[in-house]
Amino acid sequence: MAENETEQKIAQLQLFEQSMQNVLMQKQQFQAQLMEIDSALSELEKTNEAYKIVGNIMVAAEKGNLNNELESKKETLKLRIKTLEKQETQIKEKAAKMQAEVMEKIKKEK
Repeated sequence: MAENETEQKIAQLQLFEQSMQNVLMQKQQFQAQLMEIDSALSELEKTNEAYKIVGNIMVAAEKGNLNNELESKKETLKLRIKTLEKQETQIKEKAAKMQAEVMEKIKKEK
């Protein structure tokens, strides 16, 4: 019975690892988007003319509106990254606890 429980906990640890990988991939994607937005905002400050890509074409856009839109996207991405960081911390804590339990059971079995 204890062996079966240990196997279940090991399987759960593997699920935690997969969840962690998914969270880290999403976080990395959002961080890349955030860097792109920061770069776009920096370039927008240097120019008087602004363009926006809509579908497959580039159209002229008002610099102020474009700046506001980019800042809004930036804030949304920051919130998403913060949420993912919280999830990452929770998964790490659960995994560490589970791993400690598994190691304790393995020690007792020996």
